[in-house]
Amino acid sequence: MIFVKICGITNEDDALLATALDADALGFVFAPSPRRVDPETVRDIVRRLPREVHTIGVFRDERPERIVEIVGRAGLRGVQLHGDEPASEVKWIRERVQFVIQAFTAGDPALRTAGKSAADIILVDSPDPGSGKVFDWRLAEGAPRGKRILLAGGLTPENVGDAIRLVRPWGVDVSSGVERQAGRKDPGKLRRFVIEARETAADVDDRPIDLTDDEVAGVTRPWDWQIDA
Repeated sequence: MIFVKICGITNEDDALLATALDADALGFVFAPSPRRVDPETVRDIVRRLPREVHTIGVFRDERPERIVEIVGRAGLRGVQLHGDEPASEVKWIRERVQFVIQAFTAGDPALRTAGKSAADIILVDSPDPGSGKVFDWRLAEGAPRGKRILLAGGLTPENVGDAIRLVRPWGVDVSSGVERQAGRKDPGKLRRFVIEARETAADVDDRPIDLTDDEVAGVTRPWDWQIDA
């Protein structure tokens, strides 16, 4: 199984659709964005969702106290940090919420030391986060070993399979790649994305690993979602 997160949820219909399609997590953006939502709206959406769905608040350079306050008010389970939060703040937040995702841009030298982060999951994103632009996935090879890697940045139903085959991430994260307009998901795209991610992950999982091919592709095996086993 591969972890599938649908980000940029702004309304109940999209949240229920993503849940019905078996997404593992939903992301709600509280940072400046066309997809920004308020805590009260998110609280009302979250109340309608099954408990097993991971609900995540996305923040960028927000005060730690404010982050924890919003998470509690909206009834969220986790936090995604998408700014330049120092290690001390990441640790402080992690002590107060169930889990933390910390985002790094592909190719950033800081990605190599991300293994020291208190975050549970490391998200590798495009150098232009939120743009929907695809980046060279080989840049993800700078991610730390032994951490769960969530791949984002320009993923779509058409390319998520290739991304999974190359990077072998623990999970994938999509927002604009399954939209019909900013803040509104396209049901067809969303369905195809989840199916393609699941089927590709199952296919990769069933195949014997050719270490030579992995080395050529720049893939580091400990990033695989099988790390959980």
